[in-house]
Parts: sequence; structure tokens; C-alpha cells
Amino acid sequence: MTAPARQATAVRTRYPFQWLALIIGVVYLLVGLVGFAITGFDDFTEHDHSQTLMGFAINPLHNIVHIVVGILGIALWSTVARARAYGWILAVGYGGTFVYGLIVADDTDGNFLNINGADNGLHLVSALAGLAIALWPARDGTAGRR
Repeated sequence: MTAPARQATAVRTRYPFQWLALIIGVVYLLVGLVGFAITGFDDFTEHDHSQTLMGFAINPLHNIVHIVVGILGIALWSTVARARAYGWILAVGYGGTFVYGLIVADDTDGNFLNINGADNGLHLVSALAGLAIALWPARDGTAGRR
């Protein structure tokens, strides 16, 4: 196989963790956009657990975070290195958000993202999914270099 043919084949190879990054990105983007239909754009950091999306508390700031996380997933899924970087962003960002949520879930002054127990669970799952994306073994020894 010639070098250009190998490169063309390598570019088209997608690993499961890349698809996971894309799926997570699309879901977070959609959740952020739908969230604005519920919260509107007022009371940017409102702590009001009556504004929920499928049991998850949201506010406009929380929606923006979801949109940014979604855009990052869509932008970074296409290469192995970028997908792994997105995995680390999820792992560190949502790991920290999970800990933050444990501390402020019932604190109306400190809970500017309007986090509830369901959010905490989702943030933990998102952090673990990020670790899976970042650490998923590749099928060949070259995957980390693409």
C-alpha cells in the first residue's frame, strides 16, 4: 500500500471513543439549547429547582455550559488526539463540577449553576465518560499519534 493510500485509510478510521465524544457533544448541545426554552434568558444564575429538564435543574448559565461542552465535543471528536483532549476536559471539568455540586447543592447563595442531585449524578457519569474517552485503548500502536 502506498503512503497516500495508508494516510487516506488512517484518516477515515474512527475509534469508539471518538464516536462517544461526538455523541456526548451532540447531546450536551441539544440539552443546552432545549434548556433555554425552559429557562429563557432571565435570572442568569437563578437557584430555583422548579426549572428542570427531565429532572435536572437548569438555569441560563447552566445552559451555556452545556452548549460549550457540546460544541467542544462536536469540534474535537474528529481526531484521536482531539477526542482524547475532550475526554480530559470532561473528566476534569465534570469531576470538579461533581465535587462543587456536592458542596453547594442545597446552598442558595453558592449554587450559581442551579445543581441538584440528578445533576450531580449526571456530572459523575460525564466525568467517567471523559475518562473512558481519554484512556480507551486503541486497536493499534499508532492511534495516539494521529
